[in-house]
Amino acid sequence: MNFIKTTEMPSLYRHLEKMPTEELLYHINDEDATVAGAVRRLVPVIARLVDAAARRMEQGGRLFYIGAGTSGRLGVLDASECPPTYGVPDDVVIGIMAGGDEALRFGIEDAEDSPEQGWLDLEKYNINSRDILIGIAASGTTPYVLGALEKARQQGILTACIVCNAGSPIAGYADFPLEAVVGPEFVTGSTRMKSGTAQKLILNMISTSVMIRLGRILDNRMVNMQISNEKLVNRGVKMLMEKTGITDYEQARATLLKYGNVKNAIEKLKM
Repeated sequence: MNFIKTTEMPSLYRHLEKMPTEELLYHINDEDATVAGAVRRLVPVIARLVDAAARRMEQGGRLFYIGAGTSGRLGVLDASECPPTYGVPDDVVIGIMAGGDEALRFGIEDAEDSPEQGWLDLEKYNINSRDILIGIAASGTTPYVLGALEKARQQGILTACIVCNAGSPIAGYADFPLEAVVGPEFVTGSTRMKSGTAQKLILNMISTSVMIRLGRILDNRMVNMQISNEKLVNRGVKMLMEKTGITDYEQARATLLKYGNVKNAIEKLKM
């Protein structure tokens, strides 16, 4: 297989240690500016994935992310933000990474080398054919992710991947391969940089659009968000006042707290 890892190619910049700080920063920013274009080219495929995922989730399916290192952490981050932002249960979007929770804070780099462990970790959640699995791996070769996607396809599970090299082995096991080819990193091989940025952008697009398709947004507002602190209570009160015409802040606040979120409060007030 003629597979070239552009993520591992030498940086376009030399002797970084000799550059003035501002020059370093401008060059990093220049490279970052190329990422959005690489992601934009994937929009048609992302759209098809979002629609397919939303259809399955409407029928009770779940969205799984699996990855290792930076890729795994980004998946766990995206999953962990869905319940507070959109009010979905904790088991609707699930992030799994090689090495488990400890690897979120500490580098456990060899955890990604097992092609069997990814599927074993997914089995703990009783993953099944109603679910969606997205493998995240900048290289497109991570054994932990590759093995999980291969097994998932055998089980009839809808698969996708977010990788940063074209024609990778992992993409070969994805129904929806998202190949954000961002080129060599500013620091050679440091895929926490442009590759990680591309993955974060794509994850934002997927989870946000899926939640919109599932009715978790009204107009452009997070009406299902958890009101878990005073900042969010205040935001929710202002939304409720805007949407219902309530003019008294304390009345709106009491209504919001009674019904748990803005959407519920609006629906109850209409009854």
